Amino acid sequence: MQKQGEEKELRPPQTQERPGEENKMIPEPDSKPVRNNNKLRNKVALITGGDSGIGRAVAVLFAQEGAQIAIAYLNEHTDALETQKMINEFTTECLLIPGDLSLESHCQKVVGQTINNFGKIDVLVNNAALHYESKKLEDITPDQLIKTFTNNVFPYFWVTQAALPHMKKGSSIINTSSVTAYRGSDTLIDYASTKGAIVSFTRSLASNLVKHGIRVNGVAPGPIWTPLIASSFASEKIEKFGSEVPMERAGEPNEIAPSYLFLASEDSSYMTGQFLHPNGGEIVNG
Repeated sequence: MQKQGEEKELRPPQTQERPGEENKMIPEPDSKPVRNNNKLRNKVALITGGDSGIGRAVAVLFAQEGAQIAIAYLNEHTDALETQKMINEFTTECLLIPGDLSLESHCQKVVGQTINNFGKIDVLVNNAALHYESKKLEDITPDQLIKTFTNNVFPYFWVTQAALPHMKKGSSIINTSSVTAYRGSDTLIDYASTKGAIVSFTRSLASNLVKHGIRVNGVAPGPIWTPLIASSFASEKIEKFGSEVPMERAGEPNEIAPSYLFLASEDSSYMTGQFLHPNGGEIVNG
């Protein structure tokens, strides 16, 4: 019996003279390319905040790669229907579930409707969020603080709690954080704090689920041109939004979506508890 703390023997003992030859290794390393199309064939993906912005781009790309899609969103029905239309170019299976994710009961409803429609969840993307600019800490009211955490953090817990009983070995959970979790934001203090909580949630859950074969990773985008930006900042700030990063521009949602596809597919089979950083060149060491 293997003792606690004792390293598990994964392959037979062997030695070679330097620099070594691959053909003599037991077993030989697997260098064959991973299949590079239909990465999500026969998979079911549930995406919160999938009606627009990054969520829309992820949903459409997942559909293009063979996934069936369920989208949870608040009440942006026109955007959601347009996303569904884009998805239908690749698959007829796109379930729209409107409602308030800040309510635990609705998070459970979202998962229940997805299971009733598709019978399983292979990929969960927790992505919905909001933010408000505040010039100083004292300007953040109790109501704003509670609303920001209730919308940005609690649904990640609640949707995941409801989804886990339906997820099996090989499933993937992807959480959206932000560059602000790593370098802060002087005018989005409460938002950045929620995104930091998501980083810790992701790493902790990854450790908790690794023995179940469920991978948990995240994406921490930099400035991306989405409706959240257009609805949150003053017009003069929007004019220059994203110009402060090394690439001197905001990213587009379709530039971020491939990070999610990588983490959802078997291409990232040796990654869990990690974050990808498509952020226009900021070095965040995270």
